[in-house]
Amino acid sequence: MQVLDPTTDSRGYRSALGAFATGVTIVTTDSDEGPVGITVNSFSSVSLDPPLVLWSPAKGSNRFHHFAEAKHFAIHVLHSHQRYICEGFARNKAAFDGLDWEIGDHGVPIIGGCLACFECDLEASHDAGDHVIQVGRVRRAAFREGAPLLFQSGKLVSLPG
Repeated sequence: MQVLDPTTDSRGYRSALGAFATGVTIVTTDSDEGPVGITVNSFSSVSLDPPLVLWSPAKGSNRFHHFAEAKHFAIHVLHSHQRYICEGFARNKAAFDGLDWEIGDHGVPIIGGCLACFECDLEASHDAGDHVIQVGRVRRAAFREGAPLLFQSGKLVSLPG
């Protein structure tokens, strides 16, 4: 195992973080420019009672202002066959063309066919270095069975099944 100092070896630190496989999500919200989405792997559950989740947008993202100002958002957990959705929103904030989606509560876009969707109201926002931690109170959740799309070591991976 390679030991490193994360304050002086940012590439090594990023590689160490990449050892942890995460699910891939799309976070969506409404904005003055219309529906907006972003590919995110910083999603986590926080609490069952009350129902809270979190995600962390990067301050350096050109979409940051859309989500920093959002009072409502939806987090979509992608199925292994939804790689194209991940790649679309990684490139384009308005990658809704050709997708099955509808407008949910508070004008938030809801993408169909995902493994899970959490419709949230912003509960709290915390500064965290080059990111902001957005805590959402889940107002509605939906899910289905299936294999998740994962991100590990800088690559999208899928589990069999």
